[in-house]
Amino acid sequence: MKWHLHTRPEAEQDIAAARDWYDEVQTGLGDAFLDEISAAIHQLTCHPETPRLYYLNFRRILLRRFPYKVFYQVIGQRIVISRVLHVRQCHAPALPE
Repeated sequence: MKWHLHTRPEAEQDIAAARDWYDEVQTGLGDAFLDEISAAIHQLTCHPETPRLYYLNFRRILLRRFPYKVFYQVIGQRIVISRVLHVRQCHAPALPE
């Protein structure tokens, strides 16, 4: 099946803010964070329905190196990335429906 990826503006803002923060911590660390995001997105586009449902109809994938979770939904042939949150930010009200 061909999956169509859509990233909500909130998720794009989450990614940009985290990248900027990591670049402040150490030069190049923001790029490493983006590499992890890319790897996670590649993984979920290959097998989006593998992770079990996490909350309502949301699924999540954990980054390996950074303490972040990618929250997404599978809607028909679309994968909609809703948020990318630090593990300490994660709670149900932060997720849009």
